[in-house]
Amino acid sequence: MGKPASEFQAVQIAVMTVSDRRDASNDTSGDYLRAAAAEAGHEVVDHAIVPENLYRIRATVSRWIASEDVQVVIINGGTGFNPKNSTPEALLPLFDREIDGFGELFRMISYEEIGGSTLQSRAVAGLANQTLILALPGSTSACRSAWERIIAEQLDARTAPCNFVSHLKKR
Repeated sequence: MGKPASEFQAVQIAVMTVSDRRDASNDTSGDYLRAAAAEAGHEVVDHAIVPENLYRIRATVSRWIASEDVQVVIINGGTGFNPKNSTPEALLPLFDREIDGFGELFRMISYEEIGGSTLQSRAVAGLANQTLILALPGSTSACRSAWERIIAEQLDARTAPCNFVSHLKKR
């Protein structure tokens, strides 16, 4: 664990929306995540809307993991309990290390907002090729809660005692 930095370090982020119903005109969750990342000072280097297809999700995330230009991937959608939701299944084989606490912390925060329905959230996170991958539910309110209460501070090198910036591939 490295010492927190004394100044902000922008990271390069790709945002994916997993949905069979969203497109550029109604991707409110993807729009929110891109705007929040940019407002925080990060660089959004790519984004995609991908249908709920395990292999299309995995292919796009694999490309970003292999890219030297992507340090963080934030995914919204496909994490529910519906049989079509396959984002966790697409991601888990790609992880070098799973970040168990992310899903646990997200569900704790989500419980405050939606009660026991949070049991059906399968939010997951992990590291692959020094790329942080975070998968959230598709609702804009869930994305906002995750960004404001978990992700923003974990992408800030000044956050003590630790954050994920020191674990990301170097640019």
